[in-house]
Amino acid sequence: MLKTVLENLVFVAEFLGIVFATFVVAYLFEKVANKKAGYTGPIITTQKIAMIGLFGAISTILMMFEFPVPFAPTFYKLDFSELPVMIVTFAFGPVAGILTEFIKILLKVMFRSTSTAFVGELANFCVGAALILPSSIIYIFNKTRKGALIGSVAGTITMAVFGSLFNAVYLLPKFAQMYGMDLSALVGMGSAINPAVTNVQTFALMIVVPLNLLKGAMVSTLTIVLYKKFSPILKQSNTFREVNTAK
Repeated sequence: MLKTVLENLVFVAEFLGIVFATFVVAYLFEKVANKKAGYTGPIITTQKIAMIGLFGAISTILMMFEFPVPFAPTFYKLDFSELPVMIVTFAFGPVAGILTEFIKILLKVMFRSTSTAFVGELANFCVGAALILPSSIIYIFNKTRKGALIGSVAGTITMAVFGSLFNAVYLLPKFAQMYGMDLSALVGMGSAINPAVTNVQTFALMIVVPLNLLKGAMVSTLTIVLYKKFSPILKQSNTFREVNTAK
């Protein structure tokens, strides 16, 4: 019992460490972009905090609605919780995006607890950050529709590549360990759906990559379509200089 508790505490500490690392990366890039744009104000403002809380709550609600996909085991599901995060990211920068992603996970755990010993929540945050960071970093240096499109494509590809590697190397073994399962049992779930799945590597390639590509493409498309509609409202609350994406 004590060993399990300690393992969970270590896992939560690793989770928080990853959150902090992504925040630092987002902060450094946003600092550089602000300096290049001649903006000397704070990265986090009262208006941004309000939007982070609002969009984080919306993302949490969307996270509750999960849809199974026919090419993946039942513990992999599709949701659109990254959509509000991407919108607030394009409006307020990568730091706001990472904080919104974290608030989404925090609220989800508070209201619905965890059914995967926090492994699912860590996966959701890391894969979400893999979409958010490249998208927002490219966009913050090129705030045009083309910049948003290039950023979204780069974010989707990064999410697919990182997500597959992260699952194969860390998440699937950790999931099996924390649930006292044999890793081959998880692989077997994938094999039952796709006979080409024979090990963890092919599991990631045949199941995780298509899932993340699908999610990234759908979220990115909806973000580009909806951001223009939300942009006038968001700009009223944003003290940071915003360049119109319609350019």
